[in-house]
Amino acid sequence: MNEINVITTLFEANRNVENSIPMQQYMKNHFPFLGIKTPLRRDLMKRFYLETDILKIDFQPEFVKILWSKEEREYQYAALDYIQRFRKKLVQTHIPFLEELITTKSWWDTVDVISPHFVGKIAKETPSVIEQTIEEWAYGEHLWLCRSAILLQLRYKEDTDEALLYRFILANKDSKEFFIQKAIGWALREYSKTNPNSVRQFINENTLPRLSVREGSKYI
Repeated sequence: MNEINVITTLFEANRNVENSIPMQQYMKNHFPFLGIKTPLRRDLMKRFYLETDILKIDFQPEFVKILWSKEEREYQYAALDYIQRFRKKLVQTHIPFLEELITTKSWWDTVDVISPHFVGKIAKETPSVIEQTIEEWAYGEHLWLCRSAILLQLRYKEDTDEALLYRFILANKDSKEFFIQKAIGWALREYSKTNPNSVRQFINENTLPRLSVREGSKYI
């Protein structure tokens, strides 16, 4: 794909080894980095869109997969930027594709964009995907799919399905995983902005990890 050549050329021309070291350390050295900081990366993406016609054609999952296969983390961020441009076009049939991204090169920096922004959008418009797919995530063994299920409604505010949120949290409340406990707290904290009394009651009536309670109680 010519688009891959364009974005690779732009990114490689701005590789910064000095920047890459602290960026890699911040991500616990899970991924190598080119050393392109966010403001510059956003500028480069704007240039990329201007230099190609990729936004004028249909959404290209294959383009995303090629970016996802590249070693440096900035390419995954570029893929998320591209998906965001097509967010309104995401539909139920994209769920397996998004699940693949969640479970590949998994870490909070990508998962926390994909779940609430992309999967959450689809689930809100097509609630049947919850029973068909997200339920399995919530009750499964995959750390990042469980986190994704918990964070699914993060942006729903007054449209939150409270019973579903609490059920997914209770299904994972005994997890020792930091990222699950943190997700529970984050989901509760966000929902507390909309319904603080409900969250307060839920925390008081259930035994949750201390980290989750601390995070979830910040605004109540």
